[in-house]
Amino acid sequence: MIKVLLFAHLQEEAGRAQLEIAKGELTVGDLKKLLTDQYHLSKMENVMAAVNEKFAVSEDLVKSGDTVAMIPPVSGG
Repeated sequence: MIKVLLFAHLQEEAGRAQLEIAKGELTVGDLKKLLTDQYHLSKMENVMAAVNEKFAVSEDLVKSGDTVAMIPPVSGG
């Protein structure tokens, strides 16, 4: 299982702060697509990902047991 932590608008769209994905291994890009397709999360192309508390790019692998934080851009002043 891959634990996915959601923040800001992603949390509101999913209706929860955390998801469990039953996959063995996939890329960050594939995970974003899965979240868009299965959970109807929007604007995933602008979302940063951190795998086990280290920022990751679309090609990085996510494995079972990993925790992925999906962090949308924030604005404010």
